[in-house]
Amino acid sequence: MGAMDDFPTGQTMRLTPLVRRILAPNPSPFTYSGTQTYVVGNGEVAVIDPGPDDPAHVDAILNAVRGERVVAICCTHTHRDHSPAAAPLRDATGAPVIGCAPLVLDDSGPRADAAFDRHYAPDRVLADGEAITGADWSLAAVATPGHTSNHLCLALPEEKALFTGDHVMGWSTSVVSPPDGDMAAYMKSLALLMEREDIVYYPAHGDPVERPQRFVRGLIGHRKQREGQILRLLKGGTGEIPVMVEQMYKGIDPRLYPAAGRSVLAHLIDMRDRGVVRETGQDWQLID
Repeated sequence: MGAMDDFPTGQTMRLTPLVRRILAPNPSPFTYSGTQTYVVGNGEVAVIDPGPDDPAHVDAILNAVRGERVVAICCTHTHRDHSPAAAPLRDATGAPVIGCAPLVLDDSGPRADAAFDRHYAPDRVLADGEAITGADWSLAAVATPGHTSNHLCLALPEEKALFTGDHVMGWSTSVVSPPDGDMAAYMKSLALLMEREDIVYYPAHGDPVERPQRFVRGLIGHRKQREGQILRLLKGGTGEIPVMVEQMYKGIDPRLYPAAGRSVLAHLIDMRDRGVVRETGQDWQLID
């Protein structure tokens, strides 16, 4: 574990003059140590990814901002480990919910805690490039679809920092789960980050990411490696996703196999759309 990931839940950790962090009590094989909620600014603050609707966590956020005015509650996306606490936090502070668009659909993925938040109701949706400001900070939306179609990162130009939600995490690669998760969009969003000049990422799970462009280059390389593995398996006659996962993800927690299978499916759909593979019932095959 990294330095931040053994930090207890419910307490506030100051990371920089403008950034504080509170860890939600929802650790799991999918969330690592839990969802990290960030407070940006001093006196007049924004809360990023308020997390699950857990009364103890909402109280911890309110304690962290006691004596300050919350002017925005921002969500990077609407998986249930990220956005449900926005509603009780809005009720307690009167602050508007500003950030990603609502997204409600059936989630066929393996995580009950990652199903979409059906009650998320933003007061304002940020388009790509739109910003909100406080006394000593600003946050600009960076549209990064892929993990989900409504995913936003939030840039803090005063510190050249980027809050990356689940698009880039500090402990694991992101799950891309169709039909909403889209591997082609995810790869384009990673390439977009390569063009930026951020010096640190603050993910919703795991440690801050330093030298972020190098880190993102590694993520892109990892996805290309996974695609290469899939192609080799298909050439060898292996076309069923569960069998692919067992061979591609040896050594990982078997509880993560279903999530890995969703990302393999996302790769196959991307390759199908590029005319490389086709689906035949339960199997996938290379197109000659």
